[in-house]
Amino acid sequence: MKLDDIRKLHQKKYRQLHQKYLVEGEHLILELERATKLNPALTDTELYVTEQHKDWSTPFRKHVVSQKVMAQLSDTKTPQGLLAVTPIQTAADASDQTSDLKAVYLHEIQDPGNLGTIIRTLGWFGGFRLLLSPNSVDPFNPKVVRSSMGAIFHVPMELDVDLMSLPHRFRNIATLDMQGEHMSHASFRSCDCYVFGNEARGVPRAALEAIDPHTFTIAGCGAIESLNLATAVNMAAYEINRL
Repeated sequence: MKLDDIRKLHQKKYRQLHQKYLVEGEHLILELERATKLNPALTDTELYVTEQHKDWSTPFRKHVVSQKVMAQLSDTKTPQGLLAVTPIQTAADASDQTSDLKAVYLHEIQDPGNLGTIIRTLGWFGGFRLLLSPNSVDPFNPKVVRSSMGAIFHVPMELDVDLMSLPHRFRNIATLDMQGEHMSHASFRSCDCYVFGNEARGVPRAALEAIDPHTFTIAGCGAIESLNLATAVNMAAYEINRL
């Protein structure tokens, strides 16, 4: 890609146009290289490095650029001198490779840090695919990529999934509600899709009634109204995997 086109990848519309996004920093580049062993399509990545990293061993096509150019390409204040342009990988539908994975559905999530943390959690436990509704934050936003700590390369994702499509795809849908059954109940782990709402608004009540999920709750002392979204997903993922 031309350098001007790479700079434009900081914007969602150009990520969508080119179907590529940016990965920056030593830790994320190492994780991306490791992910190519399971996903060979990721080898269609181009790596840009400064002079100090010119000897970096990589399966990717490598370009050496000046520190000035790296600063122009980077999304961070202090670039580490390693930046990759990698293809966007999503699961267009419930393919044979992901159909046996439990689904986490996020309805209109807006905070990049929350989404990155959730992806990191799902990558840690494994066995999950992530479904994002329309009007959700772009998972290939640089802030999401950084906060996922590389898990974004390992968690299958579907974008722009309509909430109303879930009952046609999943037999047992779960969501969290203050009046639901305790999350430690065995039936929580037997569900195949878990729905979580927007940070501020949750999921519209009428929409929940339409998909008719099983409701569960995370027991608390009742002193505050709700948990952070990423925290709720983290606790649910732990409970699903608890022996």
